[in-house]
Amino acid sequence: MTGIHQFKIKGISGDEIDFASFAGKKILVVNVASECGYTRQYQQLEELYEEFQDRLVVVGFPCNDFGGQEPGSDAEIRSFCTLNFGVKFPLTTKISIVKTPVHPIYQWLTQKAENGVLDSTVKWNFHKYLLDEKGHLVAHHPSAVSPVDEVVLDWAQA
Repeated sequence: MTGIHQFKIKGISGDEIDFASFAGKKILVVNVASECGYTRQYQQLEELYEEFQDRLVVVGFPCNDFGGQEPGSDAEIRSFCTLNFGVKFPLTTKISIVKTPVHPIYQWLTQKAENGVLDSTVKWNFHKYLLDEKGHLVAHHPSAVSPVDEVVLDWAQA
C-alpha cells in the first residue's frame, strides 16, 4: 500500500512541501477556507499543531470548491491566516479537491483504490484526514468535528 509520503506539493509561500519529510509523524490533512463558518477552526488547528508538533503535523489545503469561500490569492490567504490566527503549520498553494482537475493528493485520500483503506467524499471546507506515522490513511472526519474534539485528540496522543 502506498502512503501520502509519496507526494510533494507547492507550499503557499512558494516552497515545496515534501510529505516524505513527515515520516515518523502523524499527519492531519484539512481543506481550509477563509470565508467559511468553520474558519475559526484555524485557531484550533494551530493549537493542535503547537501542542503535538513533536509527533504531529497539520497541513492545510486552501480550496475554493465549496461556496466560493476561499477566493483570495495565495499571498492573501497566507496573510489572513497569519494575522488572524497566527498559523505556523504548513499551508499549500490553493488547489481543487472536488472540481476538475482534482489534485492527486485528494484523489489518493478519497479513493480506496488509491489509499487501500476507504472511499470518502469531501462535502465542505475543514474536512479532516488522519494519517499515521507511516503515511497511511487511518480515518476521516467531516467539518463539524472540531480539530480539538476527543476523537482527534485521542488519535494525536496515541
